Amino acid sequence: MSNPSRRAGGRQTLPRPLRWRELAHAPWSRLDLSALGDLNAIERALQNHLPDPELQRPPTHAHPSAVLVLLFAAADGPRVLLTRRSESLDSHKGQIAFPGGRLEVGESSLAAAMRETREEIGIDAAQARVIGELPAHRLISGSSHIVPHVVRLPAEPRHFALNSEVDRVFSVALGELVRPDTFVQEHWVFQDREVVVPMFYLDDETIWGATARMLQELILLAVAR
Repeated sequence: MSNPSRRAGGRQTLPRPLRWRELAHAPWSRLDLSALGDLNAIERALQNHLPDPELQRPPTHAHPSAVLVLLFAAADGPRVLLTRRSESLDSHKGQIAFPGGRLEVGESSLAAAMRETREEIGIDAAQARVIGELPAHRLISGSSHIVPHVVRLPAEPRHFALNSEVDRVFSVALGELVRPDTFVQEHWVFQDREVVVPMFYLDDETIWGATARMLQELILLAVAR
């Protein structure tokens, strides 16, 4: 059963099984969250984190993909840029995502993330500072192996050029994501497995799936001591 104090969320279609419940704690409930208000502290944390290079490489037969996690400073603290995928797409329609996509032949993971960001939302991240990588993710619903690259933009982006794959681009403060009315973990029970799914309920969007897991990992890395 959902919490009545939870923010409204969006219209995203969530593939919940019949058996599911909210968990009563957040993974950072006993941690100092002050670093989420300091982009320099977040940058240092990411620079000191080195994912296992073996796990960052796509396994055989997986489709290598990459996304760009764009951070920038704002009046209310560090913010992260997100997109909402078009409702006209065949897969993951309407979901909140980082800009990115599959690697082209001979292309590096970071180059692919930057190219896709330019193509999807018109942001040239060539002037951004690369500050780290998050652990790679394998989509449960497909064969994509996704490497998230974290970059710091020199200023808040204000102009976007969206292609047909993107309906909306927006940003959210990292400090907002840890609000008790925004974050929740859900325990989903399927016939063949049980999973814990992180969810971020905003006023007009719901972030879940791989994007939510990446955001959760970013937050935990930022506040780790």
